[in-house]
Amino acid sequence: MSENTNNTPLVQVKDLKEYFNINMGLFKSKPLKAVDGVSFDIKKGETLGLVGESGCGKTTVGRTILRLYEPTGGEIYYKGKKIESKADIREFRKEATMVFQDPYSSLNPRMTVSDIIGEPLDVHKLYSNKKEREERILELMNCVGLNSEHASRYAHEFSGGQRQRIGIARALAVNPSFIVCDEPVSALDVSIQAQVINMFDELQDTLGLTYLFIAHDILVVRHISDRIAVMYLGKMVELADAAEIYEHPLHPYSKALMSAVPMPDPKVARANKRITLSGDIPSPLNAPSGCPFRTRCPYATDKCAETMPEFKEVSTGHFVACHRVGEIN
Repeated sequence: MSENTNNTPLVQVKDLKEYFNINMGLFKSKPLKAVDGVSFDIKKGETLGLVGESGCGKTTVGRTILRLYEPTGGEIYYKGKKIESKADIREFRKEATMVFQDPYSSLNPRMTVSDIIGEPLDVHKLYSNKKEREERILELMNCVGLNSEHASRYAHEFSGGQRQRIGIARALAVNPSFIVCDEPVSALDVSIQAQVINMFDELQDTLGLTYLFIAHDILVVRHISDRIAVMYLGKMVELADAAEIYEHPLHPYSKALMSAVPMPDPKVARANKRITLSGDIPSPLNAPSGCPFRTRCPYATDKCAETMPEFKEVSTGHFVACHRVGEIN
C-alpha cells in the first residue's frame, strides 16, 4: 500500500448503472440491474478493495469501468477527463488493464507465453522492432518472477499461480497506471495467494500502480487495500478506510460480513459474536423495493421498503447507505 500525495482522483465513477435485458419468454424482457447507481473515486497510487457476496455486481463494476460492457448509465472519468468516444476508450485502455479471475480460462491455450504477454504490445504497437519486443517480454516475465525459458511454453504447462503471473505480466505490458484485479487470487491455493498478493504490493511500490481490487475474501482485501467498498445487490452500502471498516463497520450488512472473518486467536474468536443473516440473497431480477438489504436486515422498518437510503458521509471519509445508521451504532 502506497502513500498518495496528489488529491485529484485518478479514476472517478459517478452513478454507474449496468442493466442486462433478460428474456422472460413470450417476447418479454426484464432488466437485471447488475450495477445500480454506484459512485466512488480512486486516488493515484491507492488500492480500493471492492467486496460483497457472489452476484452482487463487483465484477460487472470492474468490467464496465474498462468498457468491456457498455454502461447503461453514469459517467467514468480518468485523470479528470470523461471517457466517451471510441478514441477515449482506446487511449484509456493503454493506461488501464485487467487481471482476470480464472488463470485457466483467461489465457489462450494455442499461444505461447511469449505471444500471450506480447499481444497487448502488438495491439497498441508499443515496439519498433522484434528485438525490442522480445526484450520487453523478457523484462515483463522477470518482473513477475517467471524465467526466460518459460517464454516458449504453453499456458497448460504451468500451475495456477504461474498462470496468474502470466496474466499479470500481460496486464503490465502496456505500462498501465490503473489495473482492475478481478478476484485474482480466488482460484489459487492459499499458500500461492500470499505470494501473488505480495507481488501486487511490490509492483505497486515499484511501478506506482493504482488498483481496483475485487474480492470476496475480506482478509485478502484488508491486507492489500487502502480503502474498502462494500457492495450488496448492485448497490454500494459502505465505503471507508480499510482499518476503519474492518474495526467499526456501520452498515448492518458490513457488520455481518466482518463478523464472519475467521480470527486466528481462539479467545478473540470466542468473544466475537457472529451475526447470522436470515433468508437468502434476493435475485437481482426481483430486487426488493427501497433498500436492497431490508429483507435480511434485523433493523428494517417501513421506511426501508419505501426509499433507497442516500449514500452519505457520516464521518470523514466514511460513507454509508442506511436510514438508521445513527440509531443502530
